[in-house]
Amino acid sequence: MRKEQTGVRCSPMCGLASVLLLSLLVFLLLWQGGAIRVRRPGPLAAAGPVSPSNLIFDRNGRLLYEAIDPNGQKVRPVSLRQIPNACRQAAIATEDVHFYHHPGVDLSAVARAAWQYLRAGHPVSGASTITQQTVRLLYMSPKERRERSLRRKVREIWLAFELEREHTKDEILAAYLNNLYYGNFAVGIGAAAHSYFGEDVQDLDLAQCAFLAGLPQNPSRYNPAADLPAAKARQKYVLSRMVIAGFITADDAEKAVKEPLRFAGKRFPIEAPHFVFLVQQILERELGVERVREGGLRVYTTLDLGLQEKAEEVVRRRIREMQRSPTTPLARKVDSAALLALDPRSGDVLAWVGSPDYFDRKHAGAVNAVLSLRQPGSALKPITYAAAFDPANGTPYTPATVLLDLPTTFYDSQGKPYTPVNYDRRWHGPTSLRTALACSYNVLAVKVLEKVGIGNFLRLAEALGLRHLSHTQANLSLTLGGGEETLLDITAAYGAFANGGMYVVPIAIRKVEDLQGNVLLENVPVRADDKGRGRHRVLDPRVTFLITDILSDDLARSPAFGRFSPLYLGRPAAAKTGTTTDWRDNWTIGYTPDLVTGVWVGNADNEPMVGVSGIDGAGPIWHDFMEIATQSLSPRPFPRPDGLVREEICADSGLLPTPLCPHRRMEWFIAGTEPMKRDDQYQKIAIDVRTGHCAASDTPPRFVEWKVFRVLPPEATRWARENGIPQPPPPLLKDEVSALVLGSPEDQSVYLYAPTLSADEQRVRLSAVPSVAMRNVTFYLDGRAVGTVHSSPWEVWWALHPGDHVVLAIGEGEDGSIYRSGERHFTVRLPDAGG
Repeated sequence: MRKEQTGVRCSPMCGLASVLLLSLLVFLLLWQGGAIRVRRPGPLAAAGPVSPSNLIFDRNGRLLYEAIDPNGQKVRPVSLRQIPNACRQAAIATEDVHFYHHPGVDLSAVARAAWQYLRAGHPVSGASTITQQTVRLLYMSPKERRERSLRRKVREIWLAFELEREHTKDEILAAYLNNLYYGNFAVGIGAAAHSYFGEDVQDLDLAQCAFLAGLPQNPSRYNPAADLPAAKARQKYVLSRMVIAGFITADDAEKAVKEPLRFAGKRFPIEAPHFVFLVQQILERELGVERVREGGLRVYTTLDLGLQEKAEEVVRRRIREMQRSPTTPLARKVDSAALLALDPRSGDVLAWVGSPDYFDRKHAGAVNAVLSLRQPGSALKPITYAAAFDPANGTPYTPATVLLDLPTTFYDSQGKPYTPVNYDRRWHGPTSLRTALACSYNVLAVKVLEKVGIGNFLRLAEALGLRHLSHTQANLSLTLGGGEETLLDITAAYGAFANGGMYVVPIAIRKVEDLQGNVLLENVPVRADDKGRGRHRVLDPRVTFLITDILSDDLARSPAFGRFSPLYLGRPAAAKTGTTTDWRDNWTIGYTPDLVTGVWVGNADNEPMVGVSGIDGAGPIWHDFMEIATQSLSPRPFPRPDGLVREEICADSGLLPTPLCPHRRMEWFIAGTEPMKRDDQYQKIAIDVRTGHCAASDTPPRFVEWKVFRVLPPEATRWARENGIPQPPPPLLKDEVSALVLGSPEDQSVYLYAPTLSADEQRVRLSAVPSVAMRNVTFYLDGRAVGTVHSSPWEVWWALHPGDHVVLAIGEGEDGSIYRSGERHFTVRLPDAGG
């Protein structure tokens, strides 16, 4: 790494540059009529007046954090000798690569900016050097810093020139690095080192220096707790500038990019730190960095510190239990969790836990997992089903609709196959959509999405605030969590289900006032692009009622989760879990009419968990917090909108019950979607007791027995057989004797049975002669199948057994038709005793 020169004022070229600069200033001063008054800069130590603190409160007036004057206790001034060379070079490469070679102003940049100003009549581009930025930080009021005028620019240039005459480059660089705002309420590189890394500045390495150098341009945008990928991208940019400047090699840069950054560490007094720093970012976004640095803000947030403390306790306790419980696998790896609680009616953020411990450097505790993009797993399924239940989307499905949960291969637009499997690795056959959603069956969710259409799904998801799904490859795996979303967005989307279809944007700040009581901001949303959206209808309230009724149905989800699982609260509450197939992300999102809470569990390093699912990972955290958070609230049912009807159905088919249907239940329907057709699964069928097949038209009545079968589609026959559900025998569609006749034995034949011979030596041939193409032929002896053949010769051999016997054959034609031969009678008897 290259050593930077120290103790110099300017390079030899500065003399010529100074002359040119003075000439330019004289011109600008004359052109402005001499209206610009400038004074010589004071000493570098005089860093502006002390500003009043910014105070951040919860919704009840409890103090969350006092951001003390940046020029007071929070600054950690450091000498240039304490600042690593890498940090100095990172700042120079990013902000002013010619810092040690100009007289305080980059003349080429000034000339460009001046020319653009003269042509456009207003400032177009900047040309600020480190010296000019130092002037703004130390010698201009916040109001003047924000001013965009030629007057201010000329004054800035003059002061920069004077500053360079009176101080060395190193003194200016030290003042600059000690007064920059790095976000997280940290002013100066010393404070930033402690705020972000919990380290003294002299201990920072190249990767950390490059990271810090990228922050001042936009501290909120590059805050790693909110957007780590953006912060890493900015760090990579700084490193690339250092390579171009010749400060480091490309190999140094590559190693620094790969180095994991461990944030925070040293504790300081603060409540709800992830939320507080989110509020700081919002203030900078809405008011500007300079106004936040002025201080004197009184920020009244939506957070309930009481709920926040309970949420933090639950998260930490449950994570400890998952890590240390004697019943958990030794190989289990789970170290992080996040929780977000919102008021679904107002959108107010009530609790925000970004990690179990903000100050845990080992597990990247400072990263705000509420804002991290993660795969949501099955947590998106309610949105798919909501689109399917909506009567505005053509012919809607209903909770009673029955689909086949069987192995199914789907194909995308490029013809690529996709075969989903269920979480339990089982197939559940004919299943109602109530059960499918409550139990989170994957195959049926994909079938429902295929019916809805990916475009309709994405439009509804975007209307619910899920803005990242459209950036992923759109395919049928979306409903199983194939895209990425944040806990914030998913929890807010569920708020619309709790709120009767009304989507309310999440709000973090209720009001911001200055010291005079002037209101600067009100009802500020968490996300910038939610400004002005407020509260609006996204879903038919009848649809949200159906989804909520399913997600709160403890009986419907019992096949997958059992009764009284962590999703059960003992009061009206709806909940859904989600677990990704790679075991990296684990979710439970649920709500009552008054509170919606989302929980994510996983590992900070994004490594897979072991033995953790939504029901035993995120589920217990959700359950414990919701029990605590709602204990002071009276239980109340979810409101039922007009336009719903409740009908009795046959549970197995979803149709109107007949007397044959053994399983019935009540179901909710949007008016006009209730079933009109009667159940056709349960059918009474006549059986020929001699053969076990359907009775033919000429079957004698004494051999006919009526049986009730649950008749399933042909594609479910194998599943029915594996699950012990008998299907009716093939119907005898044709009794054409000529199509299938018996070849042997001859009718009324008699065979002798010799007890002294083995069974293999005493067999009779049973054969048939078809006159049409056959798939198979089955031979029946005394009503029992004794063999099936699939090709010619159509014959089987039967070991003789004494008695009178009846044989017939039944064949299945290539077209699926069933053919029945006539019967043949024969006798097998023992030889006479005297024979």
